[in-house]
Amino acid sequence: MSRKLESLGSHIRSATDSDAESAQRAGTATSPAGTPDNPSFKVLTAANLITACRLALTIAFLALFVQGTNRMLALCCYAVAAATDFLDGQVARRTQTVSWLGKVMDPIMDRVLLFTGVLAIVLTGELPAWVAVLVIARDCYLAAGALVLQRYRRRPVDVAYIGKVATALLMFGFCDLLLGVPVVQGLGLVDAAWLPGLNAQPVALGIFFVYAGVACSLVTAGIYTREGIRVRREALGRRGEDT
Repeated sequence: MSRKLESLGSHIRSATDSDAESAQRAGTATSPAGTPDNPSFKVLTAANLITACRLALTIAFLALFVQGTNRMLALCCYAVAAATDFLDGQVARRTQTVSWLGKVMDPIMDRVLLFTGVLAIVLTGELPAWVAVLVIARDCYLAAGALVLQRYRRRPVDVAYIGKVATALLMFGFCDLLLGVPVVQGLGLVDAAWLPGLNAQPVALGIFFVYAGVACSLVTAGIYTREGIRVRREALGRRGEDT
């Protein structure tokens, strides 16, 4: 059983950062322990505690939002949880406590928070369903692509900065939509109910941040797709040379 768990842990670490995992396994890691290139195996760190708090706040937001008893408190939970997305990574790097648990859990918690916000606002009718479908489909597409890419290279594609911008824009937009202020006049560019903000109806300002986040998300998907195609082409080229 212990060997199976160890093998599973090694597989997860390899899928997260195969270079660091391989260096640790071979004993060739030169970076200090607790840095991004040489994560520690610690569990009880300040950064991991912040990540755990993000999960707890997300659950609290969902419970409060579904009950509908205190929307402002629900919004506060979501806003604080969104703010910790940046905080835990900074704490881990600045205190040299980057851990494997944090590297694995941080992106998962980000997606849970993002999907929770999307679905909550869709259920209240304040966000078009197509936005939720597009955001979730984009993440599913990238996840499937990452699995396919594992056949050609163990190390995941490097995170694109615009992807972080997309997440920040979406989370800020969702928070503002939950708050519902300030309300601005629609641009009146189209006459379509499924494009709030672009039609003439008044809407919360956050919808424009959501649109910007969706646009950045699509650009990010294109960047990752291009990089994945490049990695696959290079891997197949090396295999052809070996034969």
